[in-house]
Amino acid sequence: MSWFGSSNQSFKFEMFSRSHYIVLAIFLVITLVIFLKRKKWKTEVWRKIEVGVAISLVLFEITYHVWMYVNGVWKLSRSLPLELCNISLILCVILLLTKKKIVFEILFFTALLGASQAIFTPALSYDFPHFRFFHFFYAHIMVVWVTLYFTWVKEYRPTFRSVIKLIVFINLLLPVILLVNKWTHGNYWFLRHKPEGPSLFDVLGPYPWYIFSMEGLLVGLSLVTWLIFRKRKRSLHQDGARYPAV
Repeated sequence: MSWFGSSNQSFKFEMFSRSHYIVLAIFLVITLVIFLKRKKWKTEVWRKIEVGVAISLVLFEITYHVWMYVNGVWKLSRSLPLELCNISLILCVILLLTKKKIVFEILFFTALLGASQAIFTPALSYDFPHFRFFHFFYAHIMVVWVTLYFTWVKEYRPTFRSVIKLIVFINLLLPVILLVNKWTHGNYWFLRHKPEGPSLFDVLGPYPWYIFSMEGLLVGLSLVTWLIFRKRKRSLHQDGARYPAV
């Protein structure tokens, strides 16, 4: 069975297996490199790389949908790019191509709270070297790396208003997702029922109250993330040291 083929027992993925640990190690090492090189990477040379990454993400996503269709697993009820990680990828491509701050403000939270969680606890069936393994980790990891790149290298920073924009964005999408779920009999964003098997949703209450619990959790985690990454004001001592009195 080829690496691009259908399911095979030899491709069965297991969380925290050797392949998963290797991916996590690569993810953490490159993340550290982005942070350490943040001052040296402030150059227009990286513009071509930004556009290249955007194109690669689009091509990977198109290939994934072709793979699902060829293998007969593409379904309207579950394959539309409407999950938060899919939306993060779309925002990531837009940010790379336009460098718009408002796009960053939304992506910042969906990437660091959603895509990063998917990297550490992936909902994945196919192990290395299957195509789906590469697609899953490349897409999620690149979304986080791009977000951190714009945070540390480009010096884009979230503000308190960014949290408000995120909540508005999510709540504007919410009725759209509800309608799509109704039309397709899908369960995007788990708005129709909880995922099967044990999950975080089990401690968030019964349907439909867990939906409100999820939103409250999103607000709380977004505020914490903003506090960690927000731009800190310079102290008077620092300003005085930088701009001495004359």
